[in-house]
Formats: sequence, structure tokens, C-alpha cells
Amino acid sequence: MTDLPLADLDAFVAVARERSFRAAARLRGVSPSQLSEAVRRLEERLGARLLNRTTRSVTPTEAGERLIERLNPAILDIRSALEAVGETSGQPVGRLRLNVPLAVERFILPEIIEPFMDLYPGIVVEITADDRFLDVLASGFDAGIRYGERLESDMIAVPIGPREQRFVTAAAPSYLARHGTPQTPGDMLAHRCVVHRFLSGAAPAWEFPEGERVVRLQPQARFVSNLASLEVRIAEAGHGIIRTFEDFLAPSLKAGSLVRILQAWDETFPGPYLYYASRRHVPPPLRAFVDFLRAARRKQDRDGDVPQEDAE
Repeated sequence: MTDLPLADLDAFVAVARERSFRAAARLRGVSPSQLSEAVRRLEERLGARLLNRTTRSVTPTEAGERLIERLNPAILDIRSALEAVGETSGQPVGRLRLNVPLAVERFILPEIIEPFMDLYPGIVVEITADDRFLDVLASGFDAGIRYGERLESDMIAVPIGPREQRFVTAAAPSYLARHGTPQTPGDMLAHRCVVHRFLSGAAPAWEFPEGERVVRLQPQARFVSNLASLEVRIAEAGHGIIRTFEDFLAPSLKAGSLVRILQAWDETFPGPYLYYASRRHVPPPLRAFVDFLRAARRKQDRDGDVPQEDAE
């Protein structure tokens, strides 16, 4: 079984990750039929079905999942080695694959990725926005972006974006006129709320810092979704109180369609980190991105920001 073509293995991993022959083909600049033929050849050689195919979806079989788990780290290392050899111009080339939370994708990455791509025209950037905490290496990503409390101890973490963010609470003037304004977190139990639920199914309790302790409560949901922009619109329409990233609410607060409440209980927390495995060769595109982030941080420090150390 040692003569398995690497191209067929890579094609299988690409289709399994995208859950689509068409999406994987677009990313690779080939036809869906080419990828389909590569996967068919691989299945014939292995004597096992690797993907379940329907007219609407493509999902790995149990055998396919086991193969992906073993293949992804090896393929990433091979890709890194090839990209390092290909740096004939002195500029890194290849793909940078990042898995990031939705809030980071919307508010933090654009102003970082755009100048990075201007600086490194040979790097193709692929971003997947997903609030689930994945094993980035096993899932085929070079790195992920998450907040500190969700980082694994064996990962290298590099600060990215603002070093402080806030959760704030707000409601539409029409809602407050009908239901009154809560004065303390405890009052929230009598109010209707707009609640965010992650794709994993988790709907975390709302946390309100109060001196040395934290008040945690499960809000009474009037509306639940995993779409932050829709949640803001529902709150603006007066259907409930919302608590989320200040960035999501800033335009609505400025326009007056939402009003801040419970400001004494705003929750401040450290900004996100780029994280990646410490026990493998760092591919040139990722190394370039890490160096870019560190250079930007040093510039901010010189301009007066508080220095932040990388967590190694």
C-alpha cells in the first residue's frame, strides 16, 4: 500500500474538509470530476469507502475519519517542505489556512489580512470562520485564532488584534419603555433576552463581574440563533435584551437603535491569540504571518501601547 499517490490523498482530504467536491475544486483550481476520480482511485486501492456521497452533501465515513486524522499532520508537513523549497524569490509562497471565530473574522482580521496580502503576494490566504474549538492540525489548518481561556498548553500563542475587548448589554428604547430598565444583573431574570447559541449547541450563561465575584445567570430566551447580525436586528426591533461583543453593537448604539444598560457590569477580557502547534515545522506562510503580527505589535508598543508577551 506504499504506492498510494500523494495527490489522491490530498484530494480526499480537501473534499472531506470542504464537505463538497465543487468547493474543494474551486480552491484547487481543478474540476470536480478530477477530484471525484482521485477519490475513486484511492477508495479502490484501499478497498474501503471513504466518503458518503448524496446529491446534497459529502461526509467522511468512519474509515474516512480515521484516515483524515492520520493524514492531515503528514500532508501539512509535506506541504511546508515543498513551500520552503519553492521560495526561490526570497518571498514565502503557498497557502495560509486559518480557523477563526466569527467575531474575529468580522472585526479584527480585515485590517490585518489586507496589508499582509499586499506584503506577500505569493501567499494564498484561506479563512474558515467557525466558533467551535477544533484541533486545527487534525482539521487541516495551519493555525487557529481563539481567546486565551480556550488555548491548549502545548500551543504557541501570539497576540492578534486589540488586547482588550468587552461584552456589553443593550436593549432597544421601545423594549425598555414597555418592560422597564434592569438595574442589576439579578433583574435580568424577569426580562426577555436575545441569546447566542454556538454551532456546538452551547448557549453559555451570561457573566457579570461584580467586585471579586462573577454573577452568572441563564437568560430567559425570547430569540436564539448563531447569527450575530440577526440577533442585533431582533434586539433593535424591541424583542429582548442582548449581551455580546461591543463591536457588534457599536453601530446600533451610535445610531440610537440600541441603548447601553448595566454598564457597571460590562465584562472586560483579553483579546484573541493566533495559536499553532509547537512540535512541528512551521510552514513559510505561517512563519511570515507570525513575523508580521509580531512586527505590528512591536510598532504598537513603540507608539505607546502596553507590551504583551507571547505565551510559549
